[in-house]
Amino acid sequence: MINKWISAARPRTLPTSIAPVILATTYAWQEGKVNWTVFIICMLFALAAQIASNFANDYFDYKNGSDKPNRVGPRRAVASGDIKPRTMLLATILTLTIAAILGCMLLPVGGWKLLLLGVIIILFALAYSAGPYPLSYHGLGEVTVFIFFGLVPVTTTYWLQTQTIELPVLLGAAAMGLLSSNILLVNNYRDYYTDREDGKRTSVVILGRKFAIVTYLLNGILATALLCTTYIGVAFALLFLLFHFKTWKGLIKTEGTSLNAYIGLTARNQLLFTLIYLAIQIIETIIK
Repeated sequence: MINKWISAARPRTLPTSIAPVILATTYAWQEGKVNWTVFIICMLFALAAQIASNFANDYFDYKNGSDKPNRVGPRRAVASGDIKPRTMLLATILTLTIAAILGCMLLPVGGWKLLLLGVIIILFALAYSAGPYPLSYHGLGEVTVFIFFGLVPVTTTYWLQTQTIELPVLLGAAAMGLLSSNILLVNNYRDYYTDREDGKRTSVVILGRKFAIVTYLLNGILATALLCTTYIGVAFALLFLLFHFKTWKGLIKTEGTSLNAYIGLTARNQLLFTLIYLAIQIIETIIK
């Protein structure tokens, strides 16, 4: 049973939660203001919130009837009968509760305004695939991911450690949003035909598969450009782009269930992007 829950949490996608927190803390480290307690809590919160969103997506896609036997994506826990719908709903509520508790642990640092942000995050985690206007069913999935897996985690994690927001942090947050959106683009590119049949109007259904492929490539290039400010940065950016181009070339030659691997590869690239940027900062600090 534990393997079924691990699968339902979609571990291939979890680097997209970790990467923004690491990037934000890298910026804080540059300022000499790292708060490791905040870093750990933000990391755990991000993971809990994403897992809750994944559980909710599994449950509500089943309820909405969009998970069918002909889907080409990974096995869904509720639709396949591995986990009962009520059990998945309770797990979603429990995971959201854990995320809320972790968020409350940051109140002494960030103040009561964090409550509002926490409520917004939880509401959007559910609204992604639930409610009267599921965002992922109306072409707004990538926009939601850009905001809540890019702008929000980077700026919030940085602000909690430094009490400021700087332009480079905003650029880094945008880069994370672009790379996070790529994960969803692969997912929707893979599910294009079944989503179209089911009336699920993702951005790829609305704009086409070619749109997804071109946007995927450009997102990686633009994300790199946003953080590429020094000669050393250029060198490391080129290293990241080697992985990005390799993944993209494989993506455009792949169809069906084989595309599942490219979700994990895209998430890996995002984490790699963050670690490369961290390495840049360490090397530049040593050189100085």
